[in-house]
Amino acid sequence: MTNAWTKRLLRWRLWIYRRLKPDEAQATLILAAFVGVLGGLSAPLFHLALRLVTSLLTGRELEGLDSSLVEVARSLEPWQRAVVPVAGSLVAGLILQQGRRLSRERSVDYMEAVALGDGVIRTKPTLVRIISSFFSIGSGTSIGREGPMVQVSALVASSLGRRLSLGEPRLRLLVACGAAAGISSAYHAPIGGALFVAEIVLGTIATGTFGPILAASVMGTLVARPFFGDEPIFRVPDFDMVSWWEFVPAAFVGVLCGLMAAPFRASLGAARARFAALRGPIWIHLALGGAVTGVVAWFMPDVWGNGYESLATILQKDTYWLALVSLLVLKWIATAAAVGSGAVGGIFTPTLLLGAIVGALVGAPLHAWLPHDTGSAGAYALVGMGAFLAATTLAPFMAIVLAFELTLDYDLVPPLMVACVVAWMTAKSAGGQSVYAHSVGVEAQRIDPREVRRRKVEGLLRRQPICIGARATFAEVLDTFMRNRHRNLFVVGDDRRFVGAIPLDAIRPWLEDRNATPPMLAEELAREDYPLVRLDDTLDTALERFAGHPFERLPVLDASGVLVGALYKSDVLLAFSGGVAHEAS
Repeated sequence: MTNAWTKRLLRWRLWIYRRLKPDEAQATLILAAFVGVLGGLSAPLFHLALRLVTSLLTGRELEGLDSSLVEVARSLEPWQRAVVPVAGSLVAGLILQQGRRLSRERSVDYMEAVALGDGVIRTKPTLVRIISSFFSIGSGTSIGREGPMVQVSALVASSLGRRLSLGEPRLRLLVACGAAAGISSAYHAPIGGALFVAEIVLGTIATGTFGPILAASVMGTLVARPFFGDEPIFRVPDFDMVSWWEFVPAAFVGVLCGLMAAPFRASLGAARARFAALRGPIWIHLALGGAVTGVVAWFMPDVWGNGYESLATILQKDTYWLALVSLLVLKWIATAAAVGSGAVGGIFTPTLLLGAIVGALVGAPLHAWLPHDTGSAGAYALVGMGAFLAATTLAPFMAIVLAFELTLDYDLVPPLMVACVVAWMTAKSAGGQSVYAHSVGVEAQRIDPREVRRRKVEGLLRRQPICIGARATFAEVLDTFMRNRHRNLFVVGDDRRFVGAIPLDAIRPWLEDRNATPPMLAEELAREDYPLVRLDDTLDTALERFAGHPFERLPVLDASGVLVGALYKSDVLLAFSGGVAHEAS
């Protein structure tokens, strides 16, 4: 590139900076939206892969991305729907076993990568787990498909962030954006998906993190809708609040769901412990878990899959109470066995189904007794669905919003709010923890914001910052500015001692005046009073330095004045608003 073109491009860049004043936050928002697009595309691709695997294992041709596993199970002979989960789980286990041999890298779940890790999700072990999930879920194992769907989106986000060399806080945030996009595209719930990640994974709804997460979630929903349609996922009969006293049965549903949360979580933990105590390779564990689903499905095909089809039926139609009780018990057993065996999948939709059954068991007799004064059994099923979700996740706000987005029926919101809050209070009073605590250990890692202020700069800096030698020419300064996006350029001596920094504005006179003679060397342009931080400074000190200057990054020096890294304002702000503390290594 000629020197004239370099000057012209830099003048345009200066013009954009001076008028639009773009910063790291705006760049993160744009990047989050792009991740949302990629996450939205992952949902239909995942459904297509599941459809192919199910057709392979069952011999049934499936039509549409949302084909029903329960309908497939009902079309099979009893012995077939008992054998298929075992066969699929066996293949899934063999894939996991072989994948561990081929890849020594440990697979990191998206929750762990965001809450406790550095945002890095390794490609090979993650793909192995996702492929394994196709056979577990596609064969009817009682496990949610949203888990690996979200993991795909998070993996894409992590890979993109690493390619762009993002710092750890921004990389973790980008992975959270990918997870939100995956959830929202799976459930058509943009706000609920964002709240799920914010409340459960990050543990906070802070402005610095929630904005990008919401942007990614909305984009994920918009991209996925052409494939799945614009209608809400679940349809429920019209529900009108006839009188204030209907809040009483809604609250009762909340109490029941709150009391059931602790045993449900305990059953999952007990199943994990039982399977972990078994000797033998992982494929035996998964095959045994599939066998439990198969035995149960011999008698009740509705336990096949994540529970979406059964949930839709309960919300739309009246179901006999004995069938509801049977489904509650058998689905609970099958889900615990699948989770305990180590099958790759989620528990989100099975959790919704169990809560819906509790709500329907309360609503059905109540509506039969007072048909003109109460809502339908399906309406109470939705209330129970949200209540059990609030009780098991300890995130009532997310549960209320997501349950509403699944149906888009505003009339259900008042009793839903009552049930969710009561369920959350009941579960908390019983000393309950989030059902996702096993995945991320968030409760043990959450720290006080004051502790973040005392963290050292060394734990957050980015090594090998872009800089230039003090004896570099003006042409080299222009070229370096052109090859990176920063608005300031660090200048170092031969021993890498910090000399100063050159703001992009400092070279403007020589860009606009072609006849002006530029300085000979970079050190002549460097500002010696440029703000800096030391390795042993705290983040609180760094935040004060940023507060008085418009710069997006500061040089980090060791005790002898050598430039060892750069500290970014966005990283510091994310550390304060992230809710889960983690210090980079």
